[in-house]
Amino acid sequence: MARSAARTLTGAPSPDDAARAIPAHEDARREIRNWYAHLMGERRLGAATLVNYHRDLTRFFEFLVDHLGGPADLKALAALELRDFRAFVSHRRGEGLTSRSVARTLSSLRSFYGFLDRTGIAASATLKALRSPKLPHGIPKPLTMTGAETLLEGARAAEIAPWKAARDVSVLTLLYGCGLRISEALGLDREEAPLKDVLRITGKGNKERLVPVLTVARVAVDAYLELCPHALVAGGPLFVGARGKRLDQRQVRQTMIDLRRGLNLPETASPHALRHSFATHLLAGGGDLRAIQELLGHASLSTTQVYTEVDPARLLEIYDKAKGRK
Repeated sequence: MARSAARTLTGAPSPDDAARAIPAHEDARREIRNWYAHLMGERRLGAATLVNYHRDLTRFFEFLVDHLGGPADLKALAALELRDFRAFVSHRRGEGLTSRSVARTLSSLRSFYGFLDRTGIAASATLKALRSPKLPHGIPKPLTMTGAETLLEGARAAEIAPWKAARDVSVLTLLYGCGLRISEALGLDREEAPLKDVLRITGKGNKERLVPVLTVARVAVDAYLELCPHALVAGGPLFVGARGKRLDQRQVRQTMIDLRRGLNLPETASPHALRHSFATHLLAGGGDLRAIQELLGHASLSTTQVYTEVDPARLLEIYDKAKGRK
């Protein structure tokens, strides 16, 4: 925990302050502190996410004070049944919480109980059996910027081996931050990292293109390389699975399914949707349509248009500018 202790974030309480603020028995507070330090240090969550997790856990322990007749200790936490968690959800709904907020609260609790489970303190199976509320989903569309950020934070906070979490963050960042196809990201070889300022990608039809690499993508890949337990050799894959073989697309798709369910993102949130989001957000932010076409490796502008979802007036404006340069 030395790394987490040295890290401070503006707006987020320290692990000690976070634990002290929660009405729990001393032994439970100790594990709250360890969990929070784990999120801050090993998972390296952002301040806003940490604040949300802390707020959700505080409300849970405040509920338990009334529900159990006093501050909960570790024994009480381990003994909670499905009906207790349902009572908490009912209580929060009675306070006016939306389905989305309830879902986020349950995600926070699952993170805490997952930590207790891994440390052998309390099983998380009961909480896993509690279904998150279903949220209405619209027509298939790219993720919002907030949704994409939530997805990446969720991948970073996933309760899996830290090296796997770092790997997943790296892959998803390349899809969203560079607009790579999933096959292109997983096709990268070891010698291509540390990533340079530009990636030379061979896409569909053996068409080659140059893709700028964001600093956040380089940092993510560096973090993965530092944690990966497998020997990655030149000519071999950059991203590997548990057995050290090249990471399979099915594993990434399953990761996306797990993340979107846990974070209550639309069912359209897929690896390919991140590529859609890359194009949409660039275009909405004033990006040049033809430049985006080249970044995506599309043969025609009409294909690029399918990958975007912006205000129609904005799209017409961009088309007019593109035609004027012909």
